[in-house]
Amino acid sequence: MAVSSSASRFSPDRLARIDEHLQRYVDDDRLAGWHLRITHRGETAYDQLHGMRDREASAAVTPDTLYRIYSMTKPVTSVATMMLYEQAALALNDPVSKYIPSFADLRVYTGGPAAKPVTRPATEPMRIKHLLTHTSGLTYGFHHVHVTDEIMRAHRQEFGPPTGMDLAAACDSWAAMPLRFDPGTCWNYGVSTDVLGRVVEVASGESLDDFFADHILRPLDMTDTAFQATDTDRLAALYLRAGETTSRFDAFGDAAAHTPEFLSGGGGLVSSMSDYTRFAEMLRRGGEIDGTRLLSDRTTQFMTRNHLPGDADLATFGIPLYAETPFTGVGFGLGFAVTQDPAATGVASSVGEYGWGGLASTYFWVDPVEDLTVVFMTQLMPSSAYPVRSELKQLVYAALAG
Repeated sequence: MAVSSSASRFSPDRLARIDEHLQRYVDDDRLAGWHLRITHRGETAYDQLHGMRDREASAAVTPDTLYRIYSMTKPVTSVATMMLYEQAALALNDPVSKYIPSFADLRVYTGGPAAKPVTRPATEPMRIKHLLTHTSGLTYGFHHVHVTDEIMRAHRQEFGPPTGMDLAAACDSWAAMPLRFDPGTCWNYGVSTDVLGRVVEVASGESLDDFFADHILRPLDMTDTAFQATDTDRLAALYLRAGETTSRFDAFGDAAAHTPEFLSGGGGLVSSMSDYTRFAEMLRRGGEIDGTRLLSDRTTQFMTRNHLPGDADLATFGIPLYAETPFTGVGFGLGFAVTQDPAATGVASSVGEYGWGGLASTYFWVDPVEDLTVVFMTQLMPSSAYPVRSELKQLVYAALAG
């Protein structure tokens, strides 16, 4: 554990509670290993790791371990989009069809089975802002809660498109499927950010991996972050919790060792603790770090406010989905969940705190009030297996005792 002199707001004794709590996750075989870093006012306040990155190989978690960050890719794609926004290469009210013509004639599901759905024309064009806020009407096949999810699975798209389908083809396939609702009328977690990645490609003239590398990753010195593991020897094993059993999930996890056909702006990146901490710190500092500026502070403030209509929270405006983090008191910005009312969330956090997590239980958040970033890395699917994210917030904020 490391406690910096500038991090005097943190109690060393209370930070030690985090060690004890998370070590029990490893001791009880709930997690193979983990790494947590807290950065306060730009300096490391806490940096601890424990357990194995690969149980079967008896390989311990190391500071340079690589992790599949899955949906923590979404904020990176959202930043890429807003960089193009700042260049006037796109506008938030632009229809998606301006960049992907297949999105011109969208239809909305109204009834019937997945094999023969009844649909009607959408009343509103899908716009760039709808993709950023997950109010597009698109969904994920893995939700298993609605007919539109089943339609995705019928097209062999549960956690991603079938083998051989690239990003452009995947977007065209999604455009041909019925939306769950008219764009802008509800919130639902889905492939919106993957479509956004294709918009980035068309608006910039670069492939998504090249745009990330040229304009975000290299400028921020994020040398470990890419659409495949930069060093497979450092890649953590992926584990799956099913019922009472946790087992290695190579059938899913091995994809990270290979160059993908489908560049997923919604969930495709592999990263390290140091790299993602730099990304989170760039956001906390208003779009700049170490003299490299990706966004203006005005843009980052705009991204990290609630953009749901009427300042609604996810509990009232969103589709009910099981999650181990609260929807009550939490809004959604341009790529991030945003805390509106800490009392309603049941966690003693700050108004305006924002962040997101990944399928394998990774998580990050930024607290502008406390000048705080927190990044948690591990590799367990699904992220709802244990309440570790909400517990982390409780422990971290309780350690702010100075």
